[in-house]
Amino acid sequence: MKPIWVVDDDHSIRFVLEKALAREGLPVRSFSNTRDVRSALADEGPPALLISDIRMPGGSGLDLLTEVKAQHPQLPVIVMTAFSDLDSAVSAFQGGAFDYLAKPFDLGKAVELVQRALEQGRSEAAAAEAQAQTPEMLGQAPAMQELFRAIGRLSQSQVTVLITGESGAGKELVARALHKHSPRANGPFVAINTAAIPKDLLESELFGHERGAFTGAQATRRGRFEQAEGGTLFLDEIGDMPLELQTRLLRVLSDGHYYRVGGHSPIKSQVRVIAATHQHLEQRVREGAFREDLFHRLNVIRLRLPPLRERREDIPLLARFFLAQSAQELGVEPKRLSEAALAALTAFDFPGNVRQLQNLCHWLSVMAPSQAVEPRDLPPEVLERRESELAPDAAQALAPAQAAPVLPVAALPPPVSDWAQAMAVQARELLRAGAPEVWDQLTRRFEATLIEAALAHTQGRRVDAARQLGIGRNTITRKIQELGLDHRDEDA
Repeated sequence: MKPIWVVDDDHSIRFVLEKALAREGLPVRSFSNTRDVRSALADEGPPALLISDIRMPGGSGLDLLTEVKAQHPQLPVIVMTAFSDLDSAVSAFQGGAFDYLAKPFDLGKAVELVQRALEQGRSEAAAAEAQAQTPEMLGQAPAMQELFRAIGRLSQSQVTVLITGESGAGKELVARALHKHSPRANGPFVAINTAAIPKDLLESELFGHERGAFTGAQATRRGRFEQAEGGTLFLDEIGDMPLELQTRLLRVLSDGHYYRVGGHSPIKSQVRVIAATHQHLEQRVREGAFREDLFHRLNVIRLRLPPLRERREDIPLLARFFLAQSAQELGVEPKRLSEAALAALTAFDFPGNVRQLQNLCHWLSVMAPSQAVEPRDLPPEVLERRESELAPDAAQALAPAQAAPVLPVAALPPPVSDWAQAMAVQARELLRAGAPEVWDQLTRRFEATLIEAALAHTQGRRVDAARQLGIGRNTITRKIQELGLDHRDEDA
């Protein structure tokens, strides 16, 4: 185990702490000044814990705290101060200290505080190691492997990249991977969602502003381009950028210079731009909502991130990873997915893509009643889809013995056409009258009629009615509520 370092110019304080910690089997090393601590840090690396006085000849403990936290942010630091020195205690907390000891202190409480600080230090070190080992992206599907190869080919390039893909598919992860494996990896990665910022603020957000440029601009502000200097700027949802800002962005990409809002001196930009969108930019260009010259400037290299439904083979891998991740965050044992639950997840389309799967796994970590997750434990949206898909195929297997046999299509009576004619008449009348939401009105009547007929046929049993209609039980229950059909003899 690494030793605990005690820094104090008072020999008696160092002696008392050394003896108390040694009795607990904790190795200790003492220093009388901050200069020797700095030398030891440079030669040997950080200790397990640093305990430092604030006021010492030849150097401040607060200055040492600032330096240590900048170099070793995971290292826990306890500062010692006099009871009357409240300002120093506040400054210590602001500088990132774990806690402080007020002199004179109780030795038992001091040892207890040291034990807590060591425990937190171990936890944070483990979390940092886990974070370092966390893969940037996961995927075994051919489309993802091709994407990984493209990222590798672009690793030494400075070229502008356009990432396309649906919301929640992980476009920012691709951008971060491109940055991490580029020559700019040591520079900042700055992300901005252009659709999430009001139009009036976006220009200042991107390019910064000078003091007094507009009402409320009380100080000069650096924009995202300036913050990303020497690194990568990720512009998410670029398709929603206002046209006037598209012009300014094009100028930056063309000549590498921009102005702060209210500024008169050009600023040279050394930034790699990566853009992303879920929209069809070519269509936006045809509609006049996106500049064609900016599109061609951004579209040097295009990477398409496939939606999750196009790489279903990755769902089990991602689900297990997200369950383990959620368990670590919550401090619980990871949940396990049964084969049936995995099959249900793999069959689900995930309109929210990877983000939806991640949220679902977090939900399961909190809500699933047992360690083994079965299909019945899955969220309602997955269950409803599964029941709806299973109902037609499983109708005969699930039907009770007294149910009427399913007739072949040829044996069914010919359909009555009067209902269609009546609906057509009704539709024309509503359209002539200028009625709103004609589709919704007629659809609701159609659904209500079907459900009423099915429930009458099954004497109010929703399970049987849903089975014969070819929909799931959750679906018929929801429809009954939406349509205001109150059948108190449910499942009689």
